[in-house]
This record gives sequence, structure tokens and C-alpha cells, in this order.
Amino acid sequence: MMPLAHARWFTTSDPDYDWSFVLETLSLVMVISAILLAVIWRLVAPFFPRPELRPLAFLGRLGPWIPRLLAIHAGVSLLALAARLEFLVPTLALPDTWYGIALGILEGVVGVWLIAGWKVRTAAWLLVIAGPLGMVAYGVVPIMERADLLAVGLFLALLPPDDHQVGGRITIDPERVRAALFGLRLLTGSALIILAFTEKLARPELSLEFLDRYPAFNVLQLLGTQFGFEVSDLVFIQFAAGVEILFGLLFISGALPQLVVIAAGIPFNATLFFLGATELIGHLPIYGAMLALLVYGSRPDTAPVCSWLPRPDGRMTTLQAGRAPATYLRSR
Repeated sequence: MMPLAHARWFTTSDPDYDWSFVLETLSLVMVISAILLAVIWRLVAPFFPRPELRPLAFLGRLGPWIPRLLAIHAGVSLLALAARLEFLVPTLALPDTWYGIALGILEGVVGVWLIAGWKVRTAAWLLVIAGPLGMVAYGVVPIMERADLLAVGLFLALLPPDDHQVGGRITIDPERVRAALFGLRLLTGSALIILAFTEKLARPELSLEFLDRYPAFNVLQLLGTQFGFEVSDLVFIQFAAGVEILFGLLFISGALPQLVVIAAGIPFNATLFFLGATELIGHLPIYGAMLALLVYGSRPDTAPVCSWLPRPDGRMTTLQAGRAPATYLRSR
């Protein structure tokens, strides 16, 4: 379960970066393995039908409401963080200065605005801008660790709810979904990869303190005791970082999105039982991102664009070729 938990949200230490742990053999093996598995995953994806899990096709009916649902996910998270006097991240306390007050007001206003759901594009751009503004107070890395929340802002800026439709329902256009979903995938996956280094490989002491407080998260050790072998916390941290990098790369790839979301959803949801409200508030944006990828990956018209990656010549890669039948587009 620990691979996708934010150790810094539940610890008090702030150790310096030590890149020697990254260069250890097992750490390098886990990083390289994650990259190779992600490449293989994308190469084999064209041999699967799209959507790959046809029984989940009913989820595609949520497609018109995804922008509205993502706005609510991000808005609730922002409003809860503002109420706790934290900025974007459960551990970034708002400074007791005029600048901190301004950031807190911005966070609260954007949160209420997104929940209200009117003229969401403007609120979404304010959320995106909040990232660079936060970097002034906290630095680049802490804000980039929260790129999944900024990803929702970018998605909504490109694909906002329709103010003229009941409930913000939108008309599905695969081309618009393609661009918005790519930004969502890229930033969400990047956040996971960054966290694998900043909370595990480059600062193992942070994860060691987390495991001291929550030893049950070392699931490999629990399994090992059943079969007579030991898995140290350091080894588990290397394994957890590899899993986090793998999921980050799979999110960015977008290949076989239904399978990726289901696989990632297990550890993401399991941590809630142990870590409670802080974990829920912090992970709401990434839950929204997973929902968007799952829903659009379950529709015949948008499943092909879920794995779109830009190329210098501007054309689609092999995975994105193809469109749904016109009859489906008209019916949705």
C-alpha cells in the first residue's frame, strides 16, 4: 500500500537529499525495470481491443459529466486545505504574512468557485496560476509534487463544463478530450515520478520514518514472514519507488487505461483505511484524474485518444489511430 502514499504528509522530518541511495544497484534496477515495463505495456497495447474491458463500457456514459466531477474533486480538496491553513498540499502551511493570506484567499475562492461550477474555465486558470505563485513561497519541488492538482486545473481550462447545459454536461468531442486528457495524464504521472524520488529514492529517511509509524505498509515484509524470508524497509522503499515510477509512466502513456486505473486504484484506495481524512483530501484530485481516464477509456469514441502522445510531425502515434463509428458519436 505504501507505494502510493505520501510519506511527507504523515511525518515530521525534513531530511536533506541524498542521491547515493538512487545509485544503489537495486534502486537502479527498479527504475530501469519500471521504464522497460512501461515501454512493453505500450508496445503490446495495440493488440488489445479498445476499450480493453468491454464489460466496463457502461462507465462511458459518465463522459459528459467528467469536467463537472473533476471540478468538484479539486474544489473540495482546495476548500478543505484552505480551511486547514495549508496551500495545495497537506504539509505546506500558509505563511503568516500578507503573501500567505493572499494565497489562502486565492485557494479558498477557487475551491468554492469550482464547486459552484459556473464559469469554471476562469477558476481553472487561477488554479494553474496558483502553482507558480506557490513556488515563490515554497520552492519549485514542493509544488511540482502537487502537479496532480494543477493537472485538474489544466484539464478544466481546456475542457470546462458547459454552462448552458444542465449539470454542466458537455458534448463529447474526442479531439478536445485528447488535448485535455494528455495534460491531465502528463502532470499526474509526473507528480508520481517526482514523489518516487523526493520521498523515497533521494530521501529514504523520510520513508523510513513513515514505516516506523506505520509498519504494516511494508507489505513485502508481511508476505515474507509467511514464507520465511526478510524484506528490510530500505528494500521495500526501493520497490515502492519502482512501482510509483511505473504507475507514473503508465499514466503518461495512457495505454490500456482501464487496466491501469484498476491496478492503481487498489493501493490508492487501500491507504484510506489507515490514513483517513488527510489522505482523502490530498488524493481527491488524483482520484478525479483516475476517474477521467477510466471513463474516457471506456468509451469507443474516446478510448483511442486516451493514449495520444504528441509527435514532432503533429500526427497521431499508432495507438491513437482510429475513430468510433459515427452512429456511436451521434448517440452520445
